[in-house]
Amino acid sequence: MENSIKICMGSSCYSRGNQENLEHIERYLSERQIDCSVDLRGSRCEGLCSEGPIVEINGQIHGGVNADTIEQLLDQQLILQ
Repeated sequence: MENSIKICMGSSCYSRGNQENLEHIERYLSERQIDCSVDLRGSRCEGLCSEGPIVEINGQIHGGVNADTIEQLLDQQLILQ
């Protein structure tokens, strides 16, 4: 099963922290050498601006994601073989 991460890059989520979250995600994947087995993509807007910043991991939407929670979410949500 391939893992997928979709990060909202709409103006609200971007300005509320998804720019930094993207950097954390890329570093996390690179450090664990799993960047080639995870489909990482951005989206324009998920329509959940009031809950942002939004990150979707394997189809599960997470709101209010920040630098303190992103690594824990990735540890919990990514399915690694």
